[in-house]
Amino acid sequence: MAPTVLDYADLASAQGKDLGYSEYRVVTQEQINTFADATDDHQWIHTDPQKAKEGPFGGPIAHGYLTLSLQIAFWTELFDVTGVKTKVNYGLEKVRFPSPVPVGSKIRMKAVIAEVEEVKGGYQIAVDQVIEVEGGTKPAVVSRGLYRFYA
Repeated sequence: MAPTVLDYADLASAQGKDLGYSEYRVVTQEQINTFADATDDHQWIHTDPQKAKEGPFGGPIAHGYLTLSLQIAFWTELFDVTGVKTKVNYGLEKVRFPSPVPVGSKIRMKAVIAEVEEVKGGYQIAVDQVIEVEGGTKPAVVSRGLYRFYA
């Protein structure tokens, strides 16, 4: 799927724009282990497949923050702005982790531009982002991302 591409001049009218879904990505144990090494979070529910089989999720699950961090990769599949000098990931609001992501799960993100606000030298967009697990009944991550674009 090709991303939605808007010119900077069109950002002001982008509020409410549904950006659709990213492609699915598989979450692997290797990816989880690498994230654990990078963050020094080696909790057994993530990194010990044998022990995790006996745990509350029946196997290892991805860190919530690993799943959250994948929003950047998904975001680049969904949206781009031309005619800008700088693009800034400004932050997040209202982050929640309603359900776990078991190893081997396929996840994807849906995004909608909820708000557009003019800021000094550019625009800030607030994007409602939902990461879902294929076949799941609840989302894995729900957040609002804030992104800035400067001309």
